[in-house]
Amino acid sequence: MPDAASVYLFVAAAVLLLIVPGPNMAFVASHALADGRLAGFAAALGIFFSDVLMTAVVSAGIGAMVMSWAPAFEVLRLAGAFYLIWIAWQALKTPAVPQGAQPQLVSLWKIFTRGTLNSLLNPKGLLFFMVFLPQFVTTAGDVTFQLMFFGSLLALIALIFHTVLGMCAGQLKGKLGSGKISRRLGTYGFAAVMAALAARLLFLDRPL
Repeated sequence: MPDAASVYLFVAAAVLLLIVPGPNMAFVASHALADGRLAGFAAALGIFFSDVLMTAVVSAGIGAMVMSWAPAFEVLRLAGAFYLIWIAWQALKTPAVPQGAQPQLVSLWKIFTRGTLNSLLNPKGLLFFMVFLPQFVTTAGDVTFQLMFFGSLLALIALIFHTVLGMCAGQLKGKLGSGKISRRLGTYGFAAVMAALAARLLFLDRPL
């Protein structure tokens, strides 16, 4: 079991990293603004699930094996970018809701899946887990257990942070109202965020 000092340091570092605006923050907030608080929570859960998966991959040593294959970074980067472009296109081609009709909300399961795939297809996410977690591991204990512990703790902290973020963004959506203009702004805003995240991946350089 990691010592208390290492755990406190890890939590502080994780919180500081999370409050810096990044792609996951934009992903959760855009879903919450477009479809409400539950959508934001579903996106947060998807990211949490991907974090748990990446923790398992890193702990088992598979992450290093994957990233040691030169084209792996490019494959993940391009797949992630085109997936985000596809999400943006799907949002834009959704037919406008007639005046007075209730808009059809996106399936929460679909949003959860988006959150999971968006994180898994970001090569920097896996590289982050591979670089960040080992810094807090000591050779005095079971290395695999420590990696699993810190990775799970990071996933839990991120889930809490993104859930709160989604609730706040969902509250803002409620204040904006459900008029036609608000709905279209939400749709275009959501598509713009997804396209920006895709562009970020397309121009992402492989770390040396």
